[in-house]
Amino acid sequence: MSDGIMEKDRSVVLATERYGSAESWKYVGKDGVMERRRDGTEGVSRGNSVIGVFKSVFLPQGYPESVSNDYLQYQFWDTVQAFSSSLSGTLATQASLKGVGVGNQEATVAAATITWLLRDGTGMLGRILFAWQKGTKLDSEAKKWRLFADVLNDIAMFMEILAPYSPAFFTLIVCTAGIFKSIVGVAGGATRAALTVHQARRDNMADISAKDGSQETLVNLAGLLISLILIPLVTDNPILTLSLFFLFTALHLFANYKAVRSVIMETFNEARLSIVLQQYLRDKRILSPPEANLREPVFMEFRKTVPIKLGVRLQDVVESPEELNLALKNNNMPFLLGVRNGCVCVCLGPEASVHDEIRAMCQAVWLSRMLTPTSRERTKQQQSQWEMVHDTHTLMDTIFNPFLKDVEAAGWDLKRTLLDWDEWRVEWKTKSN
Repeated sequence: MSDGIMEKDRSVVLATERYGSAESWKYVGKDGVMERRRDGTEGVSRGNSVIGVFKSVFLPQGYPESVSNDYLQYQFWDTVQAFSSSLSGTLATQASLKGVGVGNQEATVAAATITWLLRDGTGMLGRILFAWQKGTKLDSEAKKWRLFADVLNDIAMFMEILAPYSPAFFTLIVCTAGIFKSIVGVAGGATRAALTVHQARRDNMADISAKDGSQETLVNLAGLLISLILIPLVTDNPILTLSLFFLFTALHLFANYKAVRSVIMETFNEARLSIVLQQYLRDKRILSPPEANLREPVFMEFRKTVPIKLGVRLQDVVESPEELNLALKNNNMPFLLGVRNGCVCVCLGPEASVHDEIRAMCQAVWLSRMLTPTSRERTKQQQSQWEMVHDTHTLMDTIFNPFLKDVEAAGWDLKRTLLDWDEWRVEWKTKSN
């Protein structure tokens, strides 16, 4: 029967195939032979095209479906900042080598070695201490720490450039710069890993990380070639060195700002949840992930606000059985909320779900907002802190389920959060027990 069809129509499409969204092919049966043809006029084959080879070498497999929508914009600005940082690094390295005695006949190898070892040793200690103190913050506030790391990196390179002009303090300056650079290494690497998790849409973190490494290597190679031209120009010319450094630094900081601003995360951290909740309390409107990410602060903030501590010990929330009863009033949730030492503290039960964590954070955000200086003047004479805690339970009993439903409909991912919970989990006895 198929032979009869083939005889009537000598060219029959037997099957089609597609490589992601890049190209499609069709298999045509003609005169008893199956032939593979490109479907439509989409250019030359992936394997033979320059663009196709470039994509396969430098972009994750399955791009763009295998990555987040913000991938290309982020990688573009990340490439620009890496290129400018590479050129700034060349100027800083030249200054460091000059400072330890390269080109100076009076300098000794031992002195240069000791200076280098001191710089590396202090940097190692700084890396350990920073990872210990701030490691958990790097997931929840990846954008802030990414930008912070690059600003600190520029400061460290500026110190290295100035160090040779202060011989008496050269070792102190380069050791301090080494500490800064070690912090940059921890913060930059960890936040890059957090962003890779966000970008991976097919659990392809390793592929994205590998291709990011290839992109960075290509950029550094281009920076190396430009540096070969720059080095003869800036040698023994401090004014030109500083001028180029400030130019590259300005480009570096601008590109970094654009890079972190381009990231659209669909999971809640404290800042994004606070922005969405406060908008909802004002006009019942839910901000989409792009809208909330655009409002999210990316610089370290030093304004006076009431801090929130999540996953604390029970004694950080209540200090007596009477206070425990107050914390349990109007509360049937697996968490306790309280105010202690100027902080909003949340004590979590072991059975709490992700939705419970989001609700606890919503109540903490509302309570923190009411305790800020502008709000405190209106409320301190009218309500005690425990009354305010009870009000948060009453408020969330009313609005939380509709809020959660609308948030999910707006495109937020509620399967996980990036809230900075500590590991304490507490089981408490209720008044009825």
